[in-house]
Amino acid sequence: MRRYGKNPDEDDIRVRPNRKGNRPRTHIRPKHEDASEGMILTVDRGRLTVLVDDRIVLAMKARELGRKAAVVGDRVAVVGDLSGKKDTLARVVRIEERASVLRRTADDDDPYERVVVANADQLAIVTALADPEPRPRLIDRCVVAAYDGGLEPILVLTKSDLAPADKILETYATLDIPYVVTSREEFTDGAELAQVHALLDGRVTAFVGHSGVGKTTLVNALVPPERRRTTGHVNAVTGRGRHTTTSALALPLAGVGGWVIDTPGVRSFGLNHVDPSRVILAFPDLEPGTVDCPRGCSHDEKDCALDAWVAAGHADPQRLYSLRRLLATRERRDGD
Repeated sequence: MRRYGKNPDEDDIRVRPNRKGNRPRTHIRPKHEDASEGMILTVDRGRLTVLVDDRIVLAMKARELGRKAAVVGDRVAVVGDLSGKKDTLARVVRIEERASVLRRTADDDDPYERVVVANADQLAIVTALADPEPRPRLIDRCVVAAYDGGLEPILVLTKSDLAPADKILETYATLDIPYVVTSREEFTDGAELAQVHALLDGRVTAFVGHSGVGKTTLVNALVPPERRRTTGHVNAVTGRGRHTTTSALALPLAGVGGWVIDTPGVRSFGLNHVDPSRVILAFPDLEPGTVDCPRGCSHDEKDCALDAWVAAGHADPQRLYSLRRLLATRERRDGD
């Protein structure tokens, strides 16, 4: 035991070094008030491509963000080298609050929720009318995910030269979803492309669809030539397309303001994460009728007040049918 004299000073005191470093711990994180704003264009193995002003910057997620995932469309705060030059790396230090979120689970019994796209205004659901055959249940699931995440759904029906669009359009008529019908032969003449542009102008639109429906071909026609992606083909035997898009990517619309986000082709769209009570919000003509529903009403049971609401003439019966069909998609497999 070390003993000191009557009047010890600082030279007599020995501080035992901290093996983990002498820097004091603190829970106060820097606010990064001087950080620049950016938008994530793509995510690839932990590296984030971010648009900052007019520059493309490569960045990584800062440690203080923990396990919070950054996805395409996220508005972020970025610090560090923002020159965009080769071999430079910036840091994403903050992910701003999201205005909308497109989410899915691998299947209905999968509890792990995956955020696909953030801050999109619209969800363009691309469906071929033939080769491969349309899958209404998959369309329903995408519509539910759009309503749940705060996006407006759009139907984009391709390959109308192979089959008519009447049946699909009739199925979704009561939902009042905007739509556009395109064909392989006429799409290059500019008229159909102009119709698509009219729906996308000035907005951020995520594209989703089963592989082989022509989603990436459509996206390539909408973006500048230097930003086009590789396309594949549909197998003549199985009717399935090859996954040519392996990660989500935000691309600027050519000639007009707005963005398109191309996402990988999907074969399933799980809705485990969806709260059924939020789907009714997409039916403003039916929502007031739920006031007298029993607690926890699924809107598809004997005591549901919506039946009386519709019978009294407040809404079209087909609208209630559409609501219940969409709610039932959580209980069905995509191929049903």
